[in-house]
Amino acid sequence: MKLRFILNPRSGANLRTPHLAADLAAYVRAHSLDADIALTTARHHAIELARTAAAQGCERIVAVGGDGTVNEVAQGLLGTSAALAIIARGSGNGLARHLGLPRALPAALALATDAAAPILPIDTGLADGHLFLTAMGVGFDADIVHEFNEHPRRGLTAYVTTTLATWRRRPTLHCSISTGAATFALDALLIGVLNADQYGNNARLAPGARVDDGLLNLVAVRPVGSVAAVLLASRLFLGGFDRSAHVVHLRAPRFIIERDAPGLLHTDGETHPAGPRVEVAVTPRSLRVVVPVRTA
Repeated sequence: MKLRFILNPRSGANLRTPHLAADLAAYVRAHSLDADIALTTARHHAIELARTAAAQGCERIVAVGGDGTVNEVAQGLLGTSAALAIIARGSGNGLARHLGLPRALPAALALATDAAAPILPIDTGLADGHLFLTAMGVGFDADIVHEFNEHPRRGLTAYVTTTLATWRRRPTLHCSISTGAATFALDALLIGVLNADQYGNNARLAPGARVDDGLLNLVAVRPVGSVAAVLLASRLFLGGFDRSAHVVHLRAPRFIIERDAPGLLHTDGETHPAGPRVEVAVTPRSLRVVVPVRTA
């Protein structure tokens, strides 16, 4: 089996492990793998590297990084027969956590390079033309992502700090949501559309979501005060978020979100400018992903 590792040296834990590329090379030699290692040098570089790897006959491309790196590698693999393997090294690792992938590097390497490992065809989403594997969002969470990406530190603590700072200037979205079958008006603090069950760090906005059912999960949070927001945030980790009276949860293969002004949207932790109208749709089972023997 021919493999290629695509390593983002500036992604999450990779930034704190400058010798990781050398460690991967040593692993390849020790296990006599038909594999090589490519390092990204700029945003979107992983797309090109993945596309080239697939064209050169690599059967498995291993994304070594966070959700953004995984997203870019996936973009390069769509429409190919190559499978994506993930060594999760980011801040949130939403898709890896949803799939139950091992977090420890030795176990993650063993799974990623196991020729007998199961391959799961998963759905992908498209939001305003941007691919997402885990989630997209508009409103408060897109603003958080934008600020977090500018933060000098990574990790859950930095994310919480960014959230608290962004909360002071939180917007309210005045919008309509259409599923194709129905349309309704809504005021919301944020609107997320998820393929997986979470954004990352096991913060589950859409418990029970599956990545292979041909459906997306829209989660809208109505405007809330600070006390209600704290209680709601606790439900992300303790369970029952989708059962809150402040939360609207819909499932459909396609959504149209129309808001009263342009703004940011995020896809898998990367932000993009977007107009008032945002179309979101699923492409069923469009990406092949290496998973553990047992997965949800």
